[in-house]
Amino acid sequence: MDLIPWKYMNELSTLRKGMEDLWSRFAGEAGLAGAGAGWNPRVDVSETHDAFVVKAELPGIDVKDIEVALTGSVLTVRGEKKEEKEEKDRQHYYSERYYGSFRRAFRLPGEVSGENVAASFDRGVLTITAPKAVAAQKKKVEIKVK
Repeated sequence: MDLIPWKYMNELSTLRKGMEDLWSRFAGEAGLAGAGAGWNPRVDVSETHDAFVVKAELPGIDVKDIEVALTGSVLTVRGEKKEEKEEKDRQHYYSERYYGSFRRAFRLPGEVSGENVAASFDRGVLTITAPKAVAAQKKKVEIKVK
């Protein structure tokens, strides 16, 4: 019999996504979603040797409507997706798009050098690179043989 390693982080991530999807469906069916309810863009947070990288999907948002702030190790992204004005002759039969403001805050898992944080916006994806403080960067220690 072979042992298969349990990847608990993948399972927790899958469970979290499932719960978010369930809540989104419930909110939509109950009429809680839509105007004024807010929405949250999908986000990836990753770590390299010398920085934390946050990527947020923000389709349909103008870059001037996005704000990024760093306070200590908490990175906050906020903005607003403005609703398109409807034409007089148009009737909507089905709408899944969300409009309104959003705010996401992430506690980065280490110290950040706040002076060199960079953000770029390309094809609806906001990429934020927050360099680690020198003290927080991993240093490989060489083992000497005597």
